[in-house]
Amino acid sequence: MITQNDINSYINRIPPISKILNETLNALNEGELVKAATIAKEDMALRAYLHDLVNKPIFGFTNEVHEVSQIFGILGVSGSQQSVYNYMINLLSPEQWLVFHLNATIFGNLQAELSANWKKILTHLQIKDKNIESSIALLPASIIVSEAMFCQKIEDVTLLRTNSNLDFNTILKRLSTLDLFDISEMIVQKWNLPQSVAEIIHASSGIKPSEDEKINTLGKWMHLLLFYTLSKPIFIEAQLNDFIDFQVQYIEDIYEDFSSLMEIS
Repeated sequence: MITQNDINSYINRIPPISKILNETLNALNEGELVKAATIAKEDMALRAYLHDLVNKPIFGFTNEVHEVSQIFGILGVSGSQQSVYNYMINLLSPEQWLVFHLNATIFGNLQAELSANWKKILTHLQIKDKNIESSIALLPASIIVSEAMFCQKIEDVTLLRTNSNLDFNTILKRLSTLDLFDISEMIVQKWNLPQSVAEIIHASSGIKPSEDEKINTLGKWMHLLLFYTLSKPIFIEAQLNDFIDFQVQYIEDIYEDFSSLMEIS
């Protein structure tokens, strides 16, 4: 069994917000894109990460984008904030994945696909909220924490996968009493994000709907996005699709709208 102390230690591995990142996020919270870009470019690793992220095919730019000011200008305030959170998560990513068949490139592609398509969904829903846009970054962070927890009990995980054919979310809950979405809530608290973000994440599980109509709607869209993304061959091979049990009835009222939006991509 993974104890609460073990879980807390994994969450504490999430890097604290450095001075440059904190000042960048503060500037973004004030809507100061130019100021934020000026601060962010002082962090060479962040600069390189933003360059690699925004030039992935999912963003669809024909010309390579180099300058942080250009990147932040293209992404806007909300997208820039989400990208900084993605960078913070990337710092936590293991050098070698032992449970999930991932590497830095595949994990980066996962972050980029979720970010770009979540932005598209929020634009479609006419929602402009920096915290809601950043919420999609929490699931990849939870996957990293899950990897670390599974590595501690890798023999148990292998046995449960081989003999019982259990999905990873069920194994996670058996070993720690938490699922992927519970871990996301702990990260919400770590980063001092609004509780509404945690509620959206929980609703996105498809089995913990919210009584708040707006949050529940966002949960449905996120549930479909997660299933849509993790069902792609590269993420099936990585075994990430085992975290999402598709709840058809939960999303049936938005399914056609979602399908049409993704076809436009």
